[in-house]
Amino acid sequence: MIRALAASLAVVSATLVAPLSAAPAYADGPGSGTPWVVSVGDSYISGEAGRWAGSSNSSSARADALGGSAYFDNAAGNGEAINRCHRSKSAEIHIGGGVSSLNLACSGAKAATATGSEFKPGLDFYSGSQGVGQARALQNFAGTRNVRMVVVSIGGNDFNFAGVVQQCVQDFLLSPSWWKDYCYDDSSVTSNFTSGNVAAVKSRIAGALTNVRTAMRNAGYADGQWTMLVQTYPSPVPGGSGFRYSQSGYTRQNTGGCGFWNADADWANNSALPTINSTVTGAITQAGITNSKVLNLASSFNGRRLCETGVGLYEEVGIANWTSAGAVDRTEWVNQIRTVTTAGDSPYYIQESLHPNHWGQLAVRNCVRQAWNGGVPRGGACVRTGTGLIGGEPRMTLQ
Repeated sequence: MIRALAASLAVVSATLVAPLSAAPAYADGPGSGTPWVVSVGDSYISGEAGRWAGSSNSSSARADALGGSAYFDNAAGNGEAINRCHRSKSAEIHIGGGVSSLNLACSGAKAATATGSEFKPGLDFYSGSQGVGQARALQNFAGTRNVRMVVVSIGGNDFNFAGVVQQCVQDFLLSPSWWKDYCYDDSSVTSNFTSGNVAAVKSRIAGALTNVRTAMRNAGYADGQWTMLVQTYPSPVPGGSGFRYSQSGYTRQNTGGCGFWNADADWANNSALPTINSTVTGAITQAGITNSKVLNLASSFNGRRLCETGVGLYEEVGIANWTSAGAVDRTEWVNQIRTVTTAGDSPYYIQESLHPNHWGQLAVRNCVRQAWNGGVPRGGACVRTGTGLIGGEPRMTLQ
């Protein structure tokens, strides 16, 4: 049974996508008029998993913050502009406060556009029957708007994030605790982190960032008129000692949806994540982006990560649902890892796995607003600094 379950692991389309907000038809032009912020990139900025606030195995309704229309972003408001981009209404780019926003990101996006059965616009100038690349979309939009900040999340899918997670969960399910098969030394995983592949991914990310700059130049902007805010990736699971479920048996995946051996979780936090994030920041230098700031998200969810001690499922912590007092502090900010079996006929998507949920996205939104800084953008580390909600968002500080 366990083998059948693992065989169907189509885990996490760890893609990164965001919602096209219905934007007013301003025609101010570069450098003047209503300020806009725009997001481009993958599922870690698009709004993937933004429908869910916390997790429950007893009833999806307990965590359903946005309902079935969570990812609707087309002009009519009744579907997605691009299928499975999952641009949720919780997406971080919608900072408000007199600042208009547009979400061009798409779950599953890599640096370059992918066509075929599923169209995934990359950060390039692709144009075809299925749509256009995100750089081209940004160029077209920015030419008649005053885009002052472009927030970028890219690179995770170029490191084969979904495949790495799938291998780790599969190894957890298919090996016993007395003969653990770790993913961190599997060739399908280590091949993504060789010096040669890291260099290749850095070049692809640098090319994507260059495309964003070129798009803005083509739209009529000088580099000094706008800021590129490049964000790193957050830690979605704790280190091995931080899990609230034992690694013996299958509870860690079957109940918590976090099927990692302790050693693999340690590797993810101590090696994989730092490598991915340093590659992203290194690409900024390689591309020569002079008008950039970095939004460091590495520790943003610490204390609220998937299966972390101190938080739990709604039924574990005795809270009715996501609207109940204290829900944001006692439930997780990262969505459970789901398989074909655990998704089943439920309203969950496998691609929502291991992504910031409603709480997580609003937390990052708080930091993006602080990074906007009243129109004088700045970078920093986004960290949790309090409990409860303020203005409907978790209490965060950009340090």
